[in-house]
Amino acid sequence: MLLVFCLFALNAVSQNPRNYEFRGVWVASVDNIDWPSSKNLSVEAQKAEFIKLLDMHQQNGMNAVIVQIRPAGDALYPSQLEPWSEFLTGKQGQPPIPYYDPLAFMIKETHIRGMEFHAWLNPYRAVFNMQKSSVAPTHLTKLHPEWFLVYGDKKYFNPALPEVRQHTARVVKDIVTRYDIDAIHMDDYFYPYRITGKEFPDQQSFAKYGKGMDKENWRRSNCDSIIKLLYQTIRTANPRVKFGISPFGVWRNKSQDPMGSETKAGQTNYDDLYADILLWMDKGWIDYVVPQLYWERGHKLADYDVLLKWWNEHTYGKQVYIGLGIYRAGTNPAWKNLNQIPEQLTALRNIPTTQGAIYFSSKTFEKNPNGWSDSLRNHYYYYPALVPAMSWIDAIAPEQPSILKQANGMIQVSNTGKETIKAFGVFTLENGKPISATNAQLVQLIVAEKAAIIDLSKVPDINGRRICVASIDRNNNVSQLIELK
Repeated sequence: MLLVFCLFALNAVSQNPRNYEFRGVWVASVDNIDWPSSKNLSVEAQKAEFIKLLDMHQQNGMNAVIVQIRPAGDALYPSQLEPWSEFLTGKQGQPPIPYYDPLAFMIKETHIRGMEFHAWLNPYRAVFNMQKSSVAPTHLTKLHPEWFLVYGDKKYFNPALPEVRQHTARVVKDIVTRYDIDAIHMDDYFYPYRITGKEFPDQQSFAKYGKGMDKENWRRSNCDSIIKLLYQTIRTANPRVKFGISPFGVWRNKSQDPMGSETKAGQTNYDDLYADILLWMDKGWIDYVVPQLYWERGHKLADYDVLLKWWNEHTYGKQVYIGLGIYRAGTNPAWKNLNQIPEQLTALRNIPTTQGAIYFSSKTFEKNPNGWSDSLRNHYYYYPALVPAMSWIDAIAPEQPSILKQANGMIQVSNTGKETIKAFGVFTLENGKPISATNAQLVQLIVAEKAAIIDLSKVPDINGRRICVASIDRNNNVSQLIELK
């Protein structure tokens, strides 16, 4: 299927093209936060709702969705390893009727819009609410109750168990083998956030597996082990797929560690969730990190600007995108400020090691809070952008396209290389400048694998500029540009 989409500019083409920038949105399925919006939707309503969601984000300039497909040891896709999610059909283990594969559907609809699909998994949560959740007889809490621990009102996979790590790796391998996803994504829920006065009940496992470590380091080693295993699983099964983590916004406070940030967070990744994000980045076990910086600029305990600077000083050569809390719009005076998100976005763009943003969450955009959807669509994300390429996964650019036919302002271009591409990019360029993607502005993306027709009358913002085209591969490498005569 061939689809053309453009973003038309109100102003002149930027002198500094921003052709690479991650622009993503989290789509949460747990508790029906974003999609599906209810457990009672028909299949047709589910599909229509997801298409509407994608169209909204595409119009706002987004180039990726991060969709939660495993919220609680379950699946929003057919799996031999875990039952259907209750958030899809209302009853865990119940397939959709009439039957369809929601994940295959979502990936297809995402890709035909030129967007990436990142499959978001929760590694340890098994029962979302022990009083209310539907739990199928085939759920692992029924088949292997010895794998799980109760903490608060939830049931968790025990992070200490090798069997748990191996199961999670099988789930990930199954997904990256069967589905054409672009990334595996995990958020901040490793060991659960602390409940005051309650200790996570893993003493028995610690006695068996602790091997002389103190409990804090042992818990961190358990998280290290699953991240390393999942990284190795992905690289072996489908090396094109990326692996990203979205941690809580504070690694450690400076009062706890000289390397920490000038913050006063009550809980941190390292000390409470036992997620040593910096180690994972340093070891190369993850490809990108998305710290959740959901605080406002000037926050007394966790200042957005302080944390933005800190994370960009600890990248270890991996890509950094910033998690922005658009859901907080209107919740307090700082978030009633119309400039809060625009200023946060401007600040992250001014740091060269930050390569984009992801917004929590999808549903918020439906209300266009503080006019921020308009700001993205008409200004910040006016021109399309590609998800930043990752050279350690694939640094080889595709072949330059060939021009097959020109007539009446219609130009046919073709992919002449052996590599499958995902799109042709149309660029405009000032007269007199050398032809290269770094000098040119991406103004249009045409989703196609083999050939496409470019209608010059529909190329935006020409204004006397030269027009070029390039092939773009699945890792968003751009070929040499060729000028359209």
